[in-house]
Amino acid sequence: MGRYIRQRLVISVPILLAITAIIFTLLQLTPGDPLDAYLTPDQVLSPEQRASLRHQLGLDRPAPVRYFYWLREVARGDLGYRFKTGEAVGPAIALRLGPTLTLMASGLGLGIVVGIILGIISAVRQYTVLDFALTILAFLGTSMPAFFAGLVGLYIFGLRLRWFPAGGFSTPGEPFSLWDHVYHLILPALILSFFHIGSIMRYTRSAMLGVLTQDYMRTAQAKGLSQRVVVLRHALRNALLPVVTIIGASIPGLIGGAVFIESIFSWPGMGRLYLDSIEARDFPMIMGMTLILAAVILLANLLTDLAYAVVDPRIRYG
Repeated sequence: MGRYIRQRLVISVPILLAITAIIFTLLQLTPGDPLDAYLTPDQVLSPEQRASLRHQLGLDRPAPVRYFYWLREVARGDLGYRFKTGEAVGPAIALRLGPTLTLMASGLGLGIVVGIILGIISAVRQYTVLDFALTILAFLGTSMPAFFAGLVGLYIFGLRLRWFPAGGFSTPGEPFSLWDHVYHLILPALILSFFHIGSIMRYTRSAMLGVLTQDYMRTAQAKGLSQRVVVLRHALRNALLPVVTIIGASIPGLIGGAVFIESIFSWPGMGRLYLDSIEARDFPMIMGMTLILAAVILLANLLTDLAYAVVDPRIRYG
């Protein structure tokens, strides 16, 4: 297992390099002058001043040279500084990473628990009214875009019914408390989990139906085991592999959904920071966040592969 983890970590390095190189190239192809991101709209410079500033910032060097300079600084632990504010990129990302991971973990956790439970119920109650209702719910969840679900949820539960706050990380003007934070987290986490509930429920139902018809399931029932033991201990354990796969594959979509949800609910995470950086053409921040998000996705894929061995003890990594 340890050898396999080391091999995967080594393989992840060139993948990260390729991702950052592609993003860096795309940023160079965007229209406009990167120097304008350093200047305020009312600041006017002569051509000589612009040339001098461009030289000081290294923007007059070829793009490959600038990319390798960026890699050198990243290897030293320096992600650079923001264009507008001069704030260090690393601490700015670290400040926003916690809220984003909290929102993503809550949304994915709800999606996994609720999706698996509903998938089991749907499979056990196949072709009943409840099964058809849950199937409609699953298709609704997988087909509704995150930004639309966020706007609908905000309007209904935040503005009309006022069950939850309409946005923010905590109540302004009040000291931070765990309950207040959870209260603000519930609605965005529920909306973020909506897609994953539908997706995981469909895969759980399909996998469970394939397992419930196996001979060893009939043998377990013939031995007099209760329905709960047969379903949860025997059927679910053997049906989890495809569910684990879809959970791991949903991580990139989870990050994309978090970007929209954070913007809609004014959640102080990396999603809003990423959108603000793109709007301001803040290249150092975009590159730093791309590196961090790519590393998170690669780590999630590694954990997904390791989860296979936990679900199915017959799987071994060498």
